[in-house]
Amino acid sequence: MPKAIWNDQVIAESTDTVMVEGNHYFPPNSISEQFFVPTRTQTVCPWKGTASYFSLDVDGEQNKDAAWSYPEPKEAAENIRGYYAFWKGVTVSE
Repeated sequence: MPKAIWNDQVIAESTDTVMVEGNHYFPPNSISEQFFVPTRTQTVCPWKGTASYFSLDVDGEQNKDAAWSYPEPKEAAENIRGYYAFWKGVTVSE
């Protein structure tokens, strides 16, 4: 089962991830919300739309903008609406 781990903590786990451009996107009900802190950071992908970012806060350590999601994706990316993906040292294992 794919898991996202940062700072020795499982922050997301699901058998229902979606692979897009080499990233596992985890469904909203699979994340441990207590570790996610919304930030003002946004990026725009030409085909997916605008991504919103989250910092991870685990055991007093922060990983700024380490997770992102497309809350209102373009039609081509509707299958990842509200799903979360990770980078910046977050390990995703299967």
